[in-house]
Amino acid sequence: MSKLRILYVASEINPFLQTSEVANFVRALPQAMQEKGMEIRILVPRFGLINERKNRLHEVVRLSGINITVGDEEKPLIIKVASIPNAKLQVYFIDNEDYFQRKSVFHDKQENFYEDNDERAIFFCKGVIETVKKLGWAPDIVHCNDWMTSLIPLYLKTTYKNEPLFKGTKSVFAIYNNEFNHKFGDDLFDKVRMVDIDDSILDPLKSKDYEGFLKIGMEYADVIIQGDEMSEHLHQLIENCSKDKKCEINNSEKDQVYESYFNIYTELAG
Repeated sequence: MSKLRILYVASEINPFLQTSEVANFVRALPQAMQEKGMEIRILVPRFGLINERKNRLHEVVRLSGINITVGDEEKPLIIKVASIPNAKLQVYFIDNEDYFQRKSVFHDKQENFYEDNDERAIFFCKGVIETVKKLGWAPDIVHCNDWMTSLIPLYLKTTYKNEPLFKGTKSVFAIYNNEFNHKFGDDLFDKVRMVDIDDSILDPLKSKDYEGFLKIGMEYADVIIQGDEMSEHLHQLIENCSKDKKCEINNSEKDQVYESYFNIYTELAG
């Protein structure tokens, strides 16, 4: 059997940026899977808090230059890369001057949620898929972490379903306790929509909020992972939406956690 190819997608990763438990998880699990013989790629946004000089990010010119459509606008996609210290892993960073240059993640200095966080998520999800296409690297599993990555399972099951590169690709959607209260505008569907996507397909997203993004991710992912510390509200939402797709990995022993993920990936890839 050839090496399984796992693509990890998240909003953050240590040591470049940490705002929640996601950063530690996305730092540890890919290395553990690499040590088990899997081939790994990692993609995250290049938020402005990430110091390019300190972390030695540099642009990958051959991957940059694509335009990503968000609603009626096209925005240039810039790809940067850096190595994780003391690990044989590289991280690819999705960048765009309009979306990711500000020196914060999802909130401004007054703790107001950015109105365009929906556009930033859409740009990121589309940018991830287009970057993988340009790499010519066919992932067996795309492991999506948290709400910002939730549109990737949708796009893989619709617009990109006939792409040879993604023919056998399965998706995992991991949910964390990173809830927000913001409700996005009525133009959200227009921004998310792509070829083969109509309003009925986007129905899980109709609340236009955090729950909507989780619901769309759960609807189209092949496996749903529930994080350890989950509010009762989120736990119930997952129970109601996930049908028979849900996995809980609550063991505190790291080796057993890694073994659980290894088994999920290998079973999913067939």
